[in-house]
Amino acid sequence: MSIRSSKLTSFWVFCFSLLINGLFAQDPRLALQYFQSGEYEKAAGLYKSLVQSQPNIDIYYNNYLECLMSMKQFDEAESLIKKEIAKKPKDCIQYYQLGNLAMRQNEPEKAEKHFLEAINKLQPEVIIAYKLANLFGNQNRYDLSIQVYEKAQKLMGEQADFNSLLADLYRKKNEPKKMLQYYMKALKNGSIDVNQLGNQLIVYLPKELYPELQAELYSELEKKPDQSSYIELLAWSFIQNKDYMNAMRQTKSLDRLLNENGASVYQLAYNAMLESDYRTAIDGFSYLKAKGQAETYYLEASRHILICRRKQIVEKNNYNHQDLLALESDYEQFKNEYGSARLVGDLWIEYAELEAKYLNKLSKAIDLLEQYINLPNVDPQTKARAKLDLGDYYLIAGERWEATLLYSQVDKDFLEDQLGEDARFRNARLSYYAGDFTWAQEQFDILKRATSRLISNDAIDLSVFILDNLAKDTLGEALRMYSQAELKVFQNLHDDALLLLDSIRSLTVENTLEDDVWYLQGKIFNKLKETDKAIERFERVVEKYKDDIRADNSLFELAKIYDYQKEDKEKAKQLYEKLFMEFSGSILAVEARKRFRQLRGDQAQ
Repeated sequence: MSIRSSKLTSFWVFCFSLLINGLFAQDPRLALQYFQSGEYEKAAGLYKSLVQSQPNIDIYYNNYLECLMSMKQFDEAESLIKKEIAKKPKDCIQYYQLGNLAMRQNEPEKAEKHFLEAINKLQPEVIIAYKLANLFGNQNRYDLSIQVYEKAQKLMGEQADFNSLLADLYRKKNEPKKMLQYYMKALKNGSIDVNQLGNQLIVYLPKELYPELQAELYSELEKKPDQSSYIELLAWSFIQNKDYMNAMRQTKSLDRLLNENGASVYQLAYNAMLESDYRTAIDGFSYLKAKGQAETYYLEASRHILICRRKQIVEKNNYNHQDLLALESDYEQFKNEYGSARLVGDLWIEYAELEAKYLNKLSKAIDLLEQYINLPNVDPQTKARAKLDLGDYYLIAGERWEATLLYSQVDKDFLEDQLGEDARFRNARLSYYAGDFTWAQEQFDILKRATSRLISNDAIDLSVFILDNLAKDTLGEALRMYSQAELKVFQNLHDDALLLLDSIRSLTVENTLEDDVWYLQGKIFNKLKETDKAIERFERVVEKYKDDIRADNSLFELAKIYDYQKEDKEKAKQLYEKLFMEFSGSILAVEARKRFRQLRGDQAQ
């Protein structure tokens, strides 16, 4: 053979070799394509060759076996499995395959026998345990998966941990108590952290089992009081039920244990404040304040103690004189420490409100706001709000012209701002108090278009109120007495206001102001802590004048009384629901719905 002929032969051998190898390289992809499209006969031929040439690749074997079963070639499938068992007698997966084959042949008892044999053949190998348990899980045979993991745990001891997987299986079986039991084991050995566990429990643990979780955690803490994960989970469990007081107890304990800077306590206290649990919020903020001025949250904690105590008084109307004096003391301390700070103007305004409206120290309130207004570098908007309140206090003192001067200054400085609208509303209200109803009504009519919904609604209410009553009483005598009564309430002269209101009913033949009188009497009695009298007046309005403008306000006042003063949350819930269902257009409907959801225990969004 010539050299040329020899080279040519070698070339063709090389090309043929490349072709054959290329075809074999394509076999797995082609086989998988046939397998996935359900062309089992074509796939089986290719996989049979692949199993023979590469017997150690499991996917070729498994897919070939599935092809045989799908084509109902059960004898050949059984022969294939038994050959594999002969080679690997300890391979538990093959016994599973025998069981799977029996299931395909509708022989459940035979299948069960092979499945149990597979579990008995299990070796101390984590990967094999996962694989066998997953095979059972894919058939929704969760009991068998559980048996696999329980046996694997016995075989391997501390070398492996299957607690989270067992918890998940019991979840799938809808056995939350067993799920919780295994999650607690996982928490103990550190295979799951508190955040991961919380994410699972919030979805899958029924609310009625939270006490069981808490009891378990308390039991564990008796043995290991310094176990931070137990304390953290206990706090988390209380938060889910909005039991902020118990959650705060645990969170403070955790803060002390880990020597933290109070971040978790601050966040919980802040959340409790948002949920109107001011007692817990004050407890948390006081804990942070007690850490000292050098600590991170001292200033914010001090501010929020004041905010919460004020909300207890203003929102809940649930306080005594000592509460007022304690709040006054805290405001004074805060003012002395941070009074000139640019960002604490709100606290000056609130301090003055406490003095003027609750402690009847009008001159001190005026002095506080005048001090604040004259501070250098004061925020212009906060200064304007201080001027508006200062105008109110001059009005309470009977100095009408000082009041209107301050309102007009803010109106001029903030002509296109909500502050300007507020100033114009207060000036119009002042004219209403003075009995200048025509001018006041014109201003309220303009303010109907105010950008602030609150101002707009109040302006609409007063505009309609004036028009309705002047139409029936052109002299406006009853309306003048009623506006004077409102001014007396504004000035904290409640006895004088009640006398005026009693006199109005004798003047109004058609009782056109009857619902307004009852409503204002209710407000006065509530302020004077004569709660039952207040309830009676508000209920009269709701029952007899449900279509008038005082009905939604009366319903809201009733709901708040039962919520905060009577502590009858169910009754309060009913009233809030009635308000947002029957008065959906009311500005109060939004607040009523929010509080209703809080009382119902909805998670915060």
